[in-house]
Amino acid sequence: MFDHKNISIEEEENPFWITYADILSSLLIIILLVMVFVIYELMSTKRVVTESLAEVAKAEMVRKDILQDIEDRLEQENIEVTIADNFSVLRIPESTLTFKSNQYEIPVSANVRDQLRRIGEVLFEEINEDSSSKYFDTIFIEGHTDIRPTEREMGNWGLSTFRAISVWNYWNDFSNDSLALLVNSKNDKLFSVSGYGETRPSTNQQLSLEDYRKNRRIDVRFTIRRPTSLDLQDIMTNFE
Repeated sequence: MFDHKNISIEEEENPFWITYADILSSLLIIILLVMVFVIYELMSTKRVVTESLAEVAKAEMVRKDILQDIEDRLEQENIEVTIADNFSVLRIPESTLTFKSNQYEIPVSANVRDQLRRIGEVLFEEINEDSSSKYFDTIFIEGHTDIRPTEREMGNWGLSTFRAISVWNYWNDFSNDSLALLVNSKNDKLFSVSGYGETRPSTNQQLSLEDYRKNRRIDVRFTIRRPTSLDLQDIMTNFE
């Protein structure tokens, strides 16, 4: 009893032990709060990443469905188009468009022009339905040539670009609905044109007239909207 009484008196005279216990308790509370905050930030970051991935997956599915619907509708009208590059490209082969070698003008054949006009109409209807354009960044009308050189200005690069421009102008001049009206989620014009010359052949061998013919084509390439580097940087900033 004497010892206990002495310890009690010592604690009352020196409150150091009580203060030390209070500090430890406060530190424990702070550590727990920090852990809760970190867990919350991790969960928030995971949610943002999951939502971004889900948006990309949704866009890929929309693109696939649109291309499949376009191909199916045109096949019913005996208009040949094919899907290429893992459901990212609608290919208009030379057998449908019949660009002559070293030429970029739309053929004068009424059948060719009617088919090309119909492709543009179906393209517009499918993209415009349910505001599907919001899932895409840019849709490129790509011109291509065979491997043979041309004496035209700018060579095959110029020839392929003019082929793409010819198709674009025809669609906007002769279609009831204008593809030029379509915009992406940032309100930028959805369509653009590009030319690749002979650099992206549809067949690895370009030795025969049939190989040349297959490469005189137009590809309509759908690029989907994806998270940008700034989006990823924001995620990392929030994580930090």
